[in-house]
Amino acid sequence: MTALTLFMIMLAYLGGSISSAVLISRLYRLPDPRTHGSGNPGATNVLRTGHRSAAVWVLLLDILKGTLPVYLGWLLGISPLYLAFIAMAACLGHMFPLFFHFRGGKGVATALGALLPLGMDLTGLLLLTWLLSLGLFGYSSLASLITALFAPLFVYFIKPEYTLAVALLSCLIILRHHRNISRLYRHQEPPLLERFKRHKPD
Repeated sequence: MTALTLFMIMLAYLGGSISSAVLISRLYRLPDPRTHGSGNPGATNVLRTGHRSAAVWVLLLDILKGTLPVYLGWLLGISPLYLAFIAMAACLGHMFPLFFHFRGGKGVATALGALLPLGMDLTGLLLLTWLLSLGLFGYSSLASLITALFAPLFVYFIKPEYTLAVALLSCLIILRHHRNISRLYRHQEPPLLERFKRHKPD
């Protein structure tokens, strides 16, 4: 591993550590997402406050946290396996942010952003899988888990050289959802629509 690769991994983690949900919530004078709703600092939880524009900004910034370092690493000629480390570092920064007492989110949007440089065909398949899973089962967490499981398979048929890299990233996302998996198993995970009913928009 070269010094450039190590630098990109560190840069990805530090960039991922900038919590978009917390900063945007402060800008909009919304409740801290770490203590509001589900307690997850992500776009979905910010959306529960009823401020759609704030949630959109959080989603876009979280995606960019994954896209920018991976795309830059690709431009610099870093190999697919080390690009996976860069993507994982960005997600780990989002999950355990250095600047926000290591209280972060699930990293789904950041992981999606990290996969964007692989092409819009893959991105479209991932989004379609998530939406179909959400429509069928009603659980945002389950939709994310199903999408993470299918991601390496999609990559295998589109850009097989990145299969291992995406599989590692998917494992990280699944591990981060361990509490959701436990709640789903015990039938204690509330559906997404039920959560929105509890938090009516302004």
